[in-house]
Amino acid sequence: MKCRYISTSLTRISNLDACDFEVNALPREQWETGDYVVGRVLNTSGCLRHIELPNGRMAEVSEDDLLIGAFGQRAATLEAVGDWRDIASDNRFDIMTSAGLFGKITSRSTYLPQAMSLAYQGHVMVAEKKSCMANYVRPAITETFNMPVILLIGTSMSAGKTTSARVIIRLLKQSGYKVAGAKLTGAGRYRDALSLADAGADHIFDFMDIGLPSTVCDPDQFRPLLRQLMYRIDDAKADVLVAEAGASPLEPYNGSVAVEELEPWVRCTVLCASDPYAVAGVIAAFSSKPDIIAGGAANTSAGIALVEKLTHLKAMNLQNKNSIPELKEILSRCLGFNL
Repeated sequence: MKCRYISTSLTRISNLDACDFEVNALPREQWETGDYVVGRVLNTSGCLRHIELPNGRMAEVSEDDLLIGAFGQRAATLEAVGDWRDIASDNRFDIMTSAGLFGKITSRSTYLPQAMSLAYQGHVMVAEKKSCMANYVRPAITETFNMPVILLIGTSMSAGKTTSARVIIRLLKQSGYKVAGAKLTGAGRYRDALSLADAGADHIFDFMDIGLPSTVCDPDQFRPLLRQLMYRIDDAKADVLVAEAGASPLEPYNGSVAVEELEPWVRCTVLCASDPYAVAGVIAAFSSKPDIIAGGAANTSAGIALVEKLTHLKAMNLQNKNSIPELKEILSRCLGFNL
């Protein structure tokens, strides 16, 4: 009987759903980041048991289901830290994000439910060769990038970057502009990029498009790949790019590299902060001032007042419709657009 494999969203850049493949166990010395592997679900009791499918839909899985995901690393300040290289000799590993990021969790927040544990069944083999994310990267048409950028950075994960990006994209689309949306750094999940499309972005991109399951990697490896992604984005010929650097630029996700590479084209920077004191820390670390401060730190008038007292910068609750006229004014001035 043919095995039924469930593909996670880290496989969405591949054609595994349309080709024949085998699953073969490989020796540890042949394992690498980005490899597509199959894991058998060991136990779902008391665990996070929903996975993200290639189309972004969430699906519940059961014990003994066979999942296709990819080896990678995660370094989330508020959730979990893990690495495929920490998988022990029993070849058991965890699903570190719902997108199918496979590795061994070594540190976990007490507020996060237990992750599903899986048993390594083997690597996905196509035409007798190991299949990995890098095999499916589509090259850019030209190696150029020239597009105004609205850059969203944060003081941590879950600071409000994607929510703020959606508000900005809606305003740009209402004014008739063609918008590209991108999540440049983070750990593999499709939902953030899809939410930018839901807000109206004409084209969406993320680091999975350049073959990375997460951006926890050597900066010298990430920088040329990020440039490839920028070239892909430029091919879309949008009027503006709304780009999110996941987590914080100070974390291991290479957000600082993304900030450096985009700097010549950044026309507006939005810093989304979890609290007012974190704003001051990120500004001091980068010796630069954002155009707008948003996110959790600006959810109330008290938070806004404290941010402005600490930094003398403008803080705005972008989900409050009363902030929209001023947001339009700032974006128009920074971009030279008529919103």
